[in-house]
Amino acid sequence: MKVIDLTHTITEHMPVYPGTETPLFLPANSYEKDGFKETKLTMFTHTGTHIDPPAHLFAGRTTLDQFPTEQFIGKALVINCQDLSEGGFITLNHIQAYGSKAEKADFLLFHLGWDKRWGTDSYFGDYPCIDEAVLDYILKGSYKGIGFDVIGLDPIADENLTLHKKLFCEKDIINIENLKNLGLCGDDLFHFSCFPLKLHDCDGSPARAVAWWE
Repeated sequence: MKVIDLTHTITEHMPVYPGTETPLFLPANSYEKDGFKETKLTMFTHTGTHIDPPAHLFAGRTTLDQFPTEQFIGKALVINCQDLSEGGFITLNHIQAYGSKAEKADFLLFHLGWDKRWGTDSYFGDYPCIDEAVLDYILKGSYKGIGFDVIGLDPIADENLTLHKKLFCEKDIINIENLKNLGLCGDDLFHFSCFPLKLHDCDGSPARAVAWWE
């Protein structure tokens, strides 16, 4: 079995969305004093490689813990969008290049190549985003989720989170942000999972995103 980790490691000095705080690791118990090690972790629910549910934007909408477990596993397809310049748009042409494979996928993962910028100021730059036609295509489909190797679905300057709101207004779907290594997944369907922590009334959670082939 071939397995590829699509998840960034959570550290105290990792990139986080502007305005939030980086994770904090505090020693709670030690080998010397207690005979075991335990750490108190403080961080936002949308830290690192993480999942947004509809409840991230709308009160009363579906939280992550309300989704069935199968929401987080299925067949995925990476859509190569590395040809785009800063500020560009992911269009239907990018998806249609994969033919019927895009319709058979449970997850569409958009590869911008921005994971290479992880840890630099340019990661927070003007990354390409999906256009309205792509969002409409996703909403009309039966996808379990979409994902990106950038920090957000919306442009970083859009404080209104326009795309998030349209995605989650009525559809039960998940959005995965800050993926990595999508360029290693090829151009065909593969097994994919992105299980979040099972937190009560959860508006988001870090996830361990993994691709694998039998």
